[in-house]
Amino acid sequence: MKFYERLDAIMKQDFGARGLLSSLPASPIAQTARSLAQARHAILLTGFPVRLPDGSVVGETDGPSGTANLAYALMETGCRVSVVTDSVSHALLEAALALRVPSAELILLPKSEPEPFIAELVETLKPTHFISLERPGKAADGHYHNMRGEQIDDMLTDSAAFLSESKRAGAVTIAIGDGGNEMGMGAFRKEIVAGVACGDMICASEAADFTLAGGVSNWWGWGIAALLSIQLGRSLLPSEETEARLLRQVVLAGGVDGATKEATVTVDNLSLETNLSVLRAVSGLTVDALASDRKKAGQKAVLQQADA
Repeated sequence: MKFYERLDAIMKQDFGARGLLSSLPASPIAQTARSLAQARHAILLTGFPVRLPDGSVVGETDGPSGTANLAYALMETGCRVSVVTDSVSHALLEAALALRVPSAELILLPKSEPEPFIAELVETLKPTHFISLERPGKAADGHYHNMRGEQIDDMLTDSAAFLSESKRAGAVTIAIGDGGNEMGMGAFRKEIVAGVACGDMICASEAADFTLAGGVSNWWGWGIAALLSIQLGRSLLPSEETEARLLRQVVLAGGVDGATKEATVTVDNLSLETNLSVLRAVSGLTVDALASDRKKAGQKAVLQQADA
């Protein structure tokens, strides 16, 4: 099995038994990798809200650490990165970026009149790429929904304009999600309606240029880091120790598991060890690919010397 196919298989492990991933087509990994090789400035958008039993709203653990890993990998390739989130997840992103990539720019999306702010931001930054990772997407009914079908408009800042404004500015748009209600997941509407509870209601209405689905959205922070590692010739993935610290920092900053609503080092009700097992698989795949590339480069050098 080739690198891209193996990476896609790792990303689409359905530990949460959601049932959607097996019905999806192969992820556009090669196209995404080629596009990101040209990335010069990327806007990263994340932050999914959770309402607690006491009525308060906080951000979930899926999103911040994945975005921090994505920001780190992109910046290591020389790409400028601007991370955007709203007030619910701002502290979580601050904590994640402080640990993983403190030099990344963090922008707070204002609650009032977000559309003109977004339009001006995109015009000013002129991004080559826009990537949403575990960010709610507006459904066909004009509202945002969680996986339970509950309307969550009051819990977040309307950020739908990012997708259209980025496309208008000529940026490549990449969407990352795991349930179908995330921004840009509209490309999979048929599969989401057929395989996800409340799928017809919650499915995001818009589609990104490239859509990457996984068992947990955070995982694609590692997945894209793996792609950029191959391009750069060295691993850009976090160690398991760093990843565990990253998730703990997000929880300490106020993050909760989106499925259980509890302040635990879990993501979508999956244990830390389960998540680390996925990182381990991606890291192993990346190390093997880098070793293979070095071996091929060495063999090519020997042949060139022999021909000289």
